[in-house]
Amino acid sequence: MNYNDIIGTIGVGLILLAYFCNTFGWINNKSKQFFLLNIIGAGLACYASLLINYWPFVILEGTWFLVSVIGLLQKAK
Repeated sequence: MNYNDIIGTIGVGLILLAYFCNTFGWINNKSKQFFLLNIIGAGLACYASLLINYWPFVILEGTWFLVSVIGLLQKAK
């Protein structure tokens, strides 16, 4: 595995961890932990996609990151 693969795998793993934890009721999809897992995961996956110039996933993960940041900010209100 190279650097891009490691960063992307960690990022996608964090997004999946948030999904699994929410699905099994371990965290709520409105919780700070849910948003943070998605923010960090999507940020890493977006960065990895940028490194390999794969723009469809840069857009996907960048959007996922921004939506998660907005969700976290709304929760803080």
